[in-house]
Amino acid sequence: MRKFYIYICCVILFGCTSCNDFLEEYSQDLTYARTAADLDEILVGEGYMPVPNQRELVSLQGAYYFPWLHLMTDDVLEHVNSGNLQREGLNAFYTWAPYPYTNEEGEMVKDNTWERLYKHISVVNVVLKKSEEIHDFPEQIERIQGECYFLRAVYYYYLVNFYAKPYAKATADTDLGVTVKTTEYIEDVYFTRNTVAEVYKQILEDLESAKKLLRGKEKKTVYRADYHAVQAFLSRIYLYMEEYDNVIAAADSVLAANYSLLDYNTLSLSTDKWGMIQPTSTTYKDSPEIIFSQGGNAINGLMQGNMYQISTDLLELFGEDANDLRQKFCIWETMYYGMLYVPCKLARPEDGMVSSECLIRLPEVLLNKAEALALIGKDVEARAVIERLREKRIVTENYIPVNYSGDELVNFIRDERRRELCFEGHRWFDLRRYAVNSHCPFQIEVLHDKYEINANWEAEYQGTYRLKRYDENSASYVLPIPQHVIEFNRGEIKDNDPRPEVEVFYNK
Repeated sequence: MRKFYIYICCVILFGCTSCNDFLEEYSQDLTYARTAADLDEILVGEGYMPVPNQRELVSLQGAYYFPWLHLMTDDVLEHVNSGNLQREGLNAFYTWAPYPYTNEEGEMVKDNTWERLYKHISVVNVVLKKSEEIHDFPEQIERIQGECYFLRAVYYYYLVNFYAKPYAKATADTDLGVTVKTTEYIEDVYFTRNTVAEVYKQILEDLESAKKLLRGKEKKTVYRADYHAVQAFLSRIYLYMEEYDNVIAAADSVLAANYSLLDYNTLSLSTDKWGMIQPTSTTYKDSPEIIFSQGGNAINGLMQGNMYQISTDLLELFGEDANDLRQKFCIWETMYYGMLYVPCKLARPEDGMVSSECLIRLPEVLLNKAEALALIGKDVEARAVIERLREKRIVTENYIPVNYSGDELVNFIRDERRRELCFEGHRWFDLRRYAVNSHCPFQIEVLHDKYEINANWEAEYQGTYRLKRYDENSASYVLPIPQHVIEFNRGEIKDNDPRPEVEVFYNK
């Protein structure tokens, strides 16, 4: 079989100066593939998000994928008790800066999220093309192809939700999305942006292809895509698109599978040798709830020491029901770094690493279905679905069934989603889609207090940053297209509306 070169990057999208420069820069990454096993190795090594070393610091350009996704939401606040350096590279996201890709010195840096995601897309495009020529193990080839289609859909989901407006039926056909590239070869052309509707159309086509190819294939591990991961992700995509009957159908496919909810009534906490309470993992590799995970768990590095903590607003939401066991098992009150509250869903990596940015769990599928049912007025069915989750999260002897209906039920399910899925990469995207929902829109302001350590090593208040409601400042809910990509494409890739400096006020 002739040698086949697998190009690891897509030159034009990354902003390299020419195809020749690209080939020279990445010649060491060219890979030969002759068998299904070769393709599988490439897919695992370059197609999936890697898991960083746990000693890796969480930073703007570190090994973790988009840790800043958590920092733009109303679920976090700063925790400042020593120097400023750890937070400085992420401050621009925490304060919704006009151009957040700046380092600790305030200098503009490349956006590695754009580059990484398009690199993965380039890899799966090449693997898909090459798979047409390899026939040694047809079943394995189909599985590889199915995983490729799933991964490409996932990466375009992140790209379009980072760099474009949220999907809105009324405007998706004209709102600019991101560049869609599904071919494996390098094109010496300047790219433009597809519309949001076109990106979502590609996502759905890829997921449908993945579904057909992965049906009946054996599940290898939670770190590899399978049929149920595809259906679960479809339920999420259809929810964003307000196609509620399709949400329900995709969710039902997963709910009929061999997954189950972890009953928090059966869990217990332990203490260390000093008598301090130690957290128990509730979200881990071998949990019966885990459907799919890729990438690292950045939240454990973000929410500690001199970085960030759970916001008062989220703590109060948990506190609305004293019988909610998630307060006990998903939040850790620690004094190691001064009193603060941090998430502890994955208490220890050795319990089984799962991601805090790219994770699919059974509770999300239930929440997707419940929200869809409530939004089409099927309140009785929606309550029955949400009860399935809450019965495993609330103290059994004190459980009170849900009795909301209409918009109150929708809002309750959304609050339940925030409690259950916090620090799993959903909240920022949810705030965006709620704002443009045609059935039950919901918008909020987000307030972030800012502190700096002064010369006396005291936390000095720098003001409160206000992210206004989406209808007042939609630009700040969309990341700018990386400047080097715009410059290289000579303006063919148009930027988003400029993000304004958000308001800063002083109330402390």
